Amino acid sequence: MTVDALTRTAEWPGLVNPDGSRWHYLDTAATAQKPQVVIDAMVRALGRDYATVHRGVYARSADMTLAFEAARRKVAALVGGAENELVFTRGATEAINLVAQTWGVANLKAGDRILISTLEHHANIVPWQMLRERTGVEIDVCPLTEDGLIDLDAAERMIAPAHKLVAFAHVSNVLGSTLDAKRAVALARSVGAKILLDGCQSVARLTVDVKALDADFYVFSAHKLYGPTGIGALWAKGEILDAMPPWQGGGAMIDRVTFEKTTYAPAPQRFEAGTPAIVEAIGFGAAVDFVQAQGLATIHAHECALVAKAREALGRMNSVKLFGPAESAGILSFALEGVHPHDLGTILDEEGVAIRAGHHCAQPLMAHLGVPATARASFGIYSDESDIAALVRGIERTKRIFG
Repeated sequence: MTVDALTRTAEWPGLVNPDGSRWHYLDTAATAQKPQVVIDAMVRALGRDYATVHRGVYARSADMTLAFEAARRKVAALVGGAENELVFTRGATEAINLVAQTWGVANLKAGDRILISTLEHHANIVPWQMLRERTGVEIDVCPLTEDGLIDLDAAERMIAPAHKLVAFAHVSNVLGSTLDAKRAVALARSVGAKILLDGCQSVARLTVDVKALDADFYVFSAHKLYGPTGIGALWAKGEILDAMPPWQGGGAMIDRVTFEKTTYAPAPQRFEAGTPAIVEAIGFGAAVDFVQAQGLATIHAHECALVAKAREALGRMNSVKLFGPAESAGILSFALEGVHPHDLGTILDEEGVAIRAGHHCAQPLMAHLGVPATARASFGIYSDESDIAALVRGIERTKRIFG
């Protein structure tokens, strides 16, 4: 199926308004709409095929277990990993917290340092601050270049043997700027540090190979990948994952339990306490099938072309300030002079256009940009030029309203 075909609302129930018109959805960086194939897979899993996994001795449970673990293999393969290296979590946020509270607590101490950057999502800031309160580890913040990239030249000057972890976003959720991940990994290796990459905005548009990158941890969520909410993934090198202590205790993550002692299941099951998100995992796997069938290179090229056209259209407006690099991955943040982004978002909604308005869970980045918030238009495979035209019309109307 071509990208042109995939922009048709028939493939995307969430893009159709009650009156049958197209909803101009430009908030994919927050959460992507779901294609019908993902919805269908989840409906089958919740109905016709439904059963628990791993512990049932009846046939349907065995079949669902096979489907659940097949989804794990698909998700792991998406980033070039193996199934025994892939932990299902509630999302990327939980994945980072898992790393902080298991690997971090076990391996970091007072005097050690973590390097993050100015553009990080709160999910890649707050867990490390919580770890700092617990262990005394220190946090350093790498600045950005003028066009909104993580400044790896500055990182090279900053990094020292005391740094035990580097944690960077692969693609910024605000600016769409893409990290030179190979160089970031090399910088971490130069001082013997581990590296965690936040892949929430990258896995739906970039080809990721964690083995080729030599990353240590890679986290991402399903709902930004055209899959369901409530599930995400932590990929980690097998030897690191095997050495990490469990985080939550309960069913499924154990080997044997007695009142005197409990032994634990091997990774990744050791980190998946309780009944898992079965239906969501099936949807996750279906979403991976979907993006791979379309081709990540095709998706990325489509989104880049739309961002370029949107930047060109908005750049012609003297009252609009654009943020981030000219070449951004599916995301465009901007400000309209004299109009708060929330007001702009409200008026655009009246025009049938959905954008994100706010700090985007990146308040330190907003402080760096010198604004309380930005408006953000973010594109997906279903986006087309009619969405840009509707955005421009809505901005022009807003300018007239505010004089």
